[in-house]
Amino acid sequence: MNASLLPLNRAQRRDLLETTSLFGGVPLTRREAMRRCVYGSAGLLLMEPFGIGAQEAAPLGKAKTVIQVWLWGGPSHIDTFDPKPEAGRDFSGALDAPIKTNVDGIQIGQLLPELARQADKYSLIRSMTHGNNGHETAAYLVQTGRTSERDVFPSLGAVTSYFKGYDAGYKGLIPPYIVLTQPQGRFSEAGFLGPKYKPFATGGDPAASVFEVEGVIAPGISAQRQKERRAFMRELNTLGGALPGDSTLKSVFQSEEMAYELILGDAGKLFDLSLETDAMRERYGRNTFGQSCLMARRLAEKGVPYVTINYQGWDTHKQHFQTMNRKLPELDQGLAALISDLSERGLLDSTIVWCLGEFGRTPKVQTESPWNGGRHHYGKVFSALLAGGGFKGGQVVGSSNATAEEVKDRPVYPADVIGSIYQQLGIPAESKLPHPLGTLTYVVPGKEEKVPMGGLLKEIM
Repeated sequence: MNASLLPLNRAQRRDLLETTSLFGGVPLTRREAMRRCVYGSAGLLLMEPFGIGAQEAAPLGKAKTVIQVWLWGGPSHIDTFDPKPEAGRDFSGALDAPIKTNVDGIQIGQLLPELARQADKYSLIRSMTHGNNGHETAAYLVQTGRTSERDVFPSLGAVTSYFKGYDAGYKGLIPPYIVLTQPQGRFSEAGFLGPKYKPFATGGDPAASVFEVEGVIAPGISAQRQKERRAFMRELNTLGGALPGDSTLKSVFQSEEMAYELILGDAGKLFDLSLETDAMRERYGRNTFGQSCLMARRLAEKGVPYVTINYQGWDTHKQHFQTMNRKLPELDQGLAALISDLSERGLLDSTIVWCLGEFGRTPKVQTESPWNGGRHHYGKVFSALLAGGGFKGGQVVGSSNATAEEVKDRPVYPADVIGSIYQQLGIPAESKLPHPLGTLTYVVPGKEEKVPMGGLLKEIM
């Protein structure tokens, strides 16, 4: 028996095997076989993956890069992009004085003054929802748009790498999917696409005197010493001259050249933030997050398709407001600098920036011990920021109720945001993913997956 079928139960294996002969050897379930016949013959297959009618189709965009600012742990929506001062201090706590932005009628949290000056360049989604309060499962939901327990779907970053990376003609030594700086916990970014589409996690700290990128910068070893090592290795290697036409050796030497180009050549210099002016580095903030934002801008300039800034520390069950007084100014400076810098360089039109975490936090402050003013996980309603890449600025999509505890109107689900980003990247709704069992799978959930969806973000596209 085919080993790939062993994880399935008897009925599932029967369904797969019975349909294989009907579709050129590709295993399909009975439901999928019927679905192809019905929708394929009717010409409706192209629109069904979005769970919306043909009249809602949006034109494909031309964005080239996505920068995901991932607030790992879950930021408070009421303290950032959806303030509710009228709800009282039981909800707002000490952050009860939101500030006006440069767009009439839009206010954001009082610790975000730099972002307030850039509101015309981004839109806010105040009705994000999925209802999941677990870190890993919520992260999977937000970054894949899926709820499947049977398959492990790839994240938006991995899918972008699949359609916009090396397989699609992407050139250069810099990987097409990069995470600054640490992997995102136990979340499997590539899913069933496999390790080829996993992100390259840089490691290191871009705010350090030397950004020690994993595999590029060796701690304690200077560039001169690297050159000397390379020269010594060449002296020891006698096979190159003895077998000049050997194809295997030629491949090895080419790989060596590429590796050293990344370590010592112009490609590796991309990670050298000392090449930026002091004024520019100060603009972003001399901290890990700020310098990660600067690094993301440099990667966008080089045309890297997907960059994630993994900004940790938002799981504030205890002493929430003390943590916000430290982290929100960093977020404000770094993210505002990134958006404005991209705009000034003419890159914002082709670069999508989206900022959110896996969920929000409980709007009502937990003042009792041991929380001491903490906020807990909250997937019922939260907020996201979306800028560039063809998305309009100065808009608000959806709203929460007076206490930010419920979606009031226009619920927006993770699959809606992901589908909209794919649209702006020029990845069509009917684009297929290579499922390991041959199951017909699209980049956005189809109706048969029963994933909650409200539709594309047409309001800002």
